Amino acid sequence: MADQALDGAASRPLLSLRNVNMTFGGVKALKNVSFEVLPGEVHCLAGENGSGKSTLIKVITGVYRPEAGAVIDYDGQSYSHMSPVTAQASGIQVIWQDLALFPEMTVAENIAFQTVIGRWPRLVNYAEMRRVAINALQRLGVTFDVDLALHHFPIAQRQIVAIARALVGEAKLVFMDEPTASLTQSETDYLLDIVRNLSASGVAVVFVSHRLAEVLEISSRVTVLRDGALVGVYPTQGLTQSRITELMTGKTFDYSVLHRDLNRSPVMLEVKGLSRPGEFDDVSLTVRRGETLGITGLLGAGRTELALTLFGMRKPKSGSVVLDGKPVRFGSNRDAIAAGVAYLSEDRLSLGLIQPQAIADNMVIASLDKILSGGFISSDRKRSLVNRWIRDLGVRIGKQDDAISTLSGGNQQRVAIAKWLATDPKLLILDAPTVGVDVGARAGIFDIVSKLADSGLAIILISDEVPEVYFNADRVLHMAQGRIVGEFTPGATTLQAIEEAVYA
Repeated sequence: MADQALDGAASRPLLSLRNVNMTFGGVKALKNVSFEVLPGEVHCLAGENGSGKSTLIKVITGVYRPEAGAVIDYDGQSYSHMSPVTAQASGIQVIWQDLALFPEMTVAENIAFQTVIGRWPRLVNYAEMRRVAINALQRLGVTFDVDLALHHFPIAQRQIVAIARALVGEAKLVFMDEPTASLTQSETDYLLDIVRNLSASGVAVVFVSHRLAEVLEISSRVTVLRDGALVGVYPTQGLTQSRITELMTGKTFDYSVLHRDLNRSPVMLEVKGLSRPGEFDDVSLTVRRGETLGITGLLGAGRTELALTLFGMRKPKSGSVVLDGKPVRFGSNRDAIAAGVAYLSEDRLSLGLIQPQAIADNMVIASLDKILSGGFISSDRKRSLVNRWIRDLGVRIGKQDDAISTLSGGNQQRVAIAKWLATDPKLLILDAPTVGVDVGARAGIFDIVSKLADSGLAIILISDEVPEVYFNADRVLHMAQGRIVGEFTPGATTLQAIEEAVYA
């Protein structure tokens, strides 16, 4: 039975759902779920991937029709279900993670284009669109050049444009799906201020995020789902990240720093004075066999650019790289792979995996030489290789031939890791490996990383989330403006001290 963590609502709920059930193909996606949001409240909806969050949002917005018996009370009206038209007309808006904006259109057009659809005469009043867009942005306390094409703006400001578009739709309730997943800390702080302004104006916000520090900072209550069922509703005051994680997963996690003795372990990678103008300068570092080296810093620090250079996708102007005792200078990523370097991109969907292709094809794409026989792909070798990594990494799949898009974010990331492990690398570079991955799956990924390091693999772990590198790396380098400006040993240095250095 779900915990009843709140004694009563401070005011009449704007939205209240009871007895919501949804079944897909015989699988219960929602099991008698209840959910409520107060006017002007910032409310977090938390749960692992597959817990039912997206399904619940789609029920509320009319995309899915719940099973008989559901009761939806919204803004003084009762419904057995809502249609998408009814939901939108009633002020329910969703800002999905992909934003659904048009990069080549202007800010004004993105914000206000819905106001001209269906009007007569069928002429676009650009002056009116500009006025509507400017007013919506002013409600959020920001000012943009609304005549500029959206692609000129960073992702954080595009988020604001998406919120402004929701306000044009007379939003009373806004769902925000992973709004900070691609943002730096400063951009996140900026967006959270906008959310506070939105809440202060009376608009309720349902905030969906795997970044639990933000959940505790921005929301007043947290509703937790697990396996399609309601676990409970909790005030954020007094709640901790570890407690939310336990509620989401039903498991406890060990948040302790690593204590590996690597002094006698040979150096696998040695970088001296590596520079690439405009991206990074005079970078020197070492990574030993069995060591996980963390690199953190704000967006623009040069972390990804350094990783791409080590992987042969960019050429340095100066400096040297020694891999496993041999000087290397890669002309391409093909050279890097052949030498034993693997790189997991931060952009899993565009650069890490081939979305239309099968799980098995994605897993073997970087190691075709291992499954060839007489110049042709051996089905037996392919199946054996894929089965090995499915087993070793605990990838949950239906069939090997299923599309990669059928997997959860965590399982997609395991496939992406398997793709590179199949090349038998000496050095594995992981760039933001948990982007878009829920808390439970993150723990599973870092368990894999720990076991890989224990087996002797040298690993570089890049993340702008300081706790990730603090608890999962043996040493942490701080990059800022293209330079290494600090080195820390977790345990010897506190998490707070590193965060203060990075976010100062």
